[in-house]
Amino acid sequence: MSEPTMTGQDAAPSRTARPRLRPVVYGVGAALTGVLAVASCGTDNGNGGAGTFTPTPTAPATSSFSGTAPSGMSSWAESKKAEASASASAAASSASARASEFEASVSAESERARAEAKKQLAKVRGRGNATNDVSMVGVPLSQTHNVRALLVTMTNRTDKPASFAVQVDFSDSHGKVVETVVVGAQNVKPGQKAERYAISHKPPEPHLTAELVKAQRY
Repeated sequence: MSEPTMTGQDAAPSRTARPRLRPVVYGVGAALTGVLAVASCGTDNGNGGAGTFTPTPTAPATSSFSGTAPSGMSSWAESKKAEASASASAAASSASARASEFEASVSAESERARAEAKKQLAKVRGRGNATNDVSMVGVPLSQTHNVRALLVTMTNRTDKPASFAVQVDFSDSHGKVVETVVVGAQNVKPGQKAERYAISHKPPEPHLTAELVKAQRY
């Protein structure tokens, strides 16, 4: 059987369908033209359209580096040492000021007793006659505003009123005495106790060891 012959009217749609591809082709061409135009504008430096050359960065040469710190670093290190020294000095001054404030809270009577105790201890040879009547205990820093202090208790074991003079030495880790504190109590009744604070003016750190050196009853 022979295939039916297409008439002119039936073939017309095939002739009109081909031009539909042209806009797509034109659109691609226009897009490519636009890309070329953008590329041309990006590379044009005003010298006839020649491209601009961007050099590739290179690492700095290190063969001549000596490894020695700049002079500025040395100055910085020296300044830090000076700051540390100033900080330590400020800490010591602060500790002394706090100790003075703590001592100021002690009564004037205790201060007079301390002055008399120093005079009495200057006469004592050896450790004195009342070391067995004196005890010491450390006071928590939280209770003294970060001031190192000992509570010294003096007990009158005699049958008549007595006064006491006590010397406490504070030593560092090498056994060197760095501070001496004197406390005293006057007219303690028989069988009674008197309590006084032995206050250090040194910072709470480094640690110091307290020792009862002399105790005199008079």
